[in-house]
Amino acid sequence: MTHINDGASNPENRSARNVFAALTIDRASRRRRDDVWVAAQVEARESRFLPVWGEEVLVTDESPPRPGWLGPDRARDLLGEAESVILLGEDGDHAYFALGLPVSRDSLPGTLARIGTFRRLRTVAALLDGQAASMLAYAKALVHYHHHHRFCGRCGAPTMSAAGGQLRQCTNPACGQQDFPRTDPAIIVLVSSGDRCLLGRQPTWPEHYYSIIAGFVEPGETLEAAVVREVKEETGIRVRDVQYHSSQPWPFPRSLMMGFTATAETTAIRLHDGELEEARWLSRDDIVRELKQGTLQLPSLISISHRLIETWFDADGSRSLKQLLEQR
Repeated sequence: MTHINDGASNPENRSARNVFAALTIDRASRRRRDDVWVAAQVEARESRFLPVWGEEVLVTDESPPRPGWLGPDRARDLLGEAESVILLGEDGDHAYFALGLPVSRDSLPGTLARIGTFRRLRTVAALLDGQAASMLAYAKALVHYHHHHRFCGRCGAPTMSAAGGQLRQCTNPACGQQDFPRTDPAIIVLVSSGDRCLLGRQPTWPEHYYSIIAGFVEPGETLEAAVVREVKEETGIRVRDVQYHSSQPWPFPRSLMMGFTATAETTAIRLHDGELEEARWLSRDDIVRELKQGTLQLPSLISISHRLIETWFDADGSRSLKQLLEQR
């Protein structure tokens, strides 16, 4: 097996380099249950509010863009109609909130046009600095949670936001169920065999687009077992030497991607579960050739899948995937 080392032996350091993983604000976990304090922050002149509208976030029209933070005066008209007002945290100077705007709204107040434009986070993330991208991902994931948990999963009664938006409380006194935001754990793995790595594509993906193997962790399953199962189910290949690499919050809608590497014990590809329409072994030379020919498109720079491919590709020290892509 080719030794994979991207220059950071500590997985915590490797994770910090992934997009959406650079959040440094204090999440205010000890203060979020203080309703008086939270209400005071909503009114404070220093507080900042980020509108989220469905799958889109407000960013400025600058180059590079920045999050479209609103002060309390501009946010006041939106607070009354927002589906959710969520305390994200504080940094000593400001308290930060996400505003979940109704997805049913056909249009948004014209005053927001003076701030910027609503854009899909997936399309704009690569243009943002690490802290901004991480904050937007955090806000988007929590707004999605609140929109999809407006009713109690136990009794069906409406729920209400509590603890600064960090949980939802059933309004039925006979129930009182508390529901906390959930993160869906998923594994993603770079499988290698000598000088080759395993890439596959789903039928709904753009032409020539390939990525590495990924899937959700099932109940009662370890992360390592999920890696072995997903690779076997999707490609028929057995793997060993499963090694953790790094993790990445993935707010589409609210997953945590846990990246691994593994060595193939078998190499014959047999597509079993219908997830993939094709899977292939590609050497570094294959990747170079097909990128130049335009017959291979790799995952977005913002994804941990790209990071794992890049780490493997660069491991032999003879070439750089980043430089290769820049020369295209």
